[in-house]
Amino acid sequence: MPSKSRPSPPVTKPGLHPRNRFRGRYDFPALIACSSALKEFVSRNAYGDDSIDYGNPAAVKALNQALLRHGYGLEHWDLPTGYLCPPIPGRSDYLHYVADLLADGNALPRGTEVSVLDLGVGANCVYPLIGASEYGWRFVGTEVDSLALEWATGLVAANPKVRDLIALRHQPARTQCFQGVMQPGERFTVSICNPPFHESAEAAAAGSRRKQRNLTGRAVAKVQLNFGGTHSELWCPGGELAFVERMISQSARVPQLCQWFTSLISKGEHLRPLERQLEQVGAKQVRVLEMAQGQKQSRVLAWSFY
Repeated sequence: MPSKSRPSPPVTKPGLHPRNRFRGRYDFPALIACSSALKEFVSRNAYGDDSIDYGNPAAVKALNQALLRHGYGLEHWDLPTGYLCPPIPGRSDYLHYVADLLADGNALPRGTEVSVLDLGVGANCVYPLIGASEYGWRFVGTEVDSLALEWATGLVAANPKVRDLIALRHQPARTQCFQGVMQPGERFTVSICNPPFHESAEAAAAGSRRKQRNLTGRAVAKVQLNFGGTHSELWCPGGELAFVERMISQSARVPQLCQWFTSLISKGEHLRPLERQLEQVGAKQVRVLEMAQGQKQSRVLAWSFY
């Protein structure tokens, strides 16, 4: 009696934005053709499709390099050891939803008239690199970590396609979002932020072990998360909720700085207290943009004092 074959996974990744360049299955032959370093990590999975081991940090980095080159024409991208290696489809989704927010039912905003403030640009610099490539927006990225800032600066310089659209600045104070890096009279169309998720180093390590276990199907004694991450990228006192509460409070002191302030919010239960705070500080518009990537649910919280 013939054995039953496993059903193939869906052709598109559920939940991703309709404009996301990576909604379909990865075209690994095309990705390898433009980035040969990916080849050694590609093999057949249980469905008989080409794939990589997403528990292998080197494989994830090679995939990101190929996606950025194939999807956006970004020739150079790399990371220092231990820094956050972000999932490119999810990061690009944030920018697509922000574009929809700015369009508000009209034509998508493209070109240098749109200026974006990226709070915590990171060593990976993916939001400015993708946003400048996809939409032609101008970016200012801020960063507290000197090595991350140095690395991001190198990435911008190594990609002439977007070099003139991205400026990077050091934020000397870890507890400040806007003060200390803004220039007199400076205004932005929108700010974006991917805040630290965890409340402590211990919580970050536990989360990393859970993700590693989900990826590999086994417990791990030593954390080696495929996406990496440093202290400032993964955790801060009070975690995501405290960080965004501080961001909201500080945005109310510079209400005209951005037409829209936004932040990723990974935990749905954080929305209620944040929305209450936005009402208290006098935000005139508040929107929640729901996002998803497979089983992972997320959202963007956006607010404006205009």
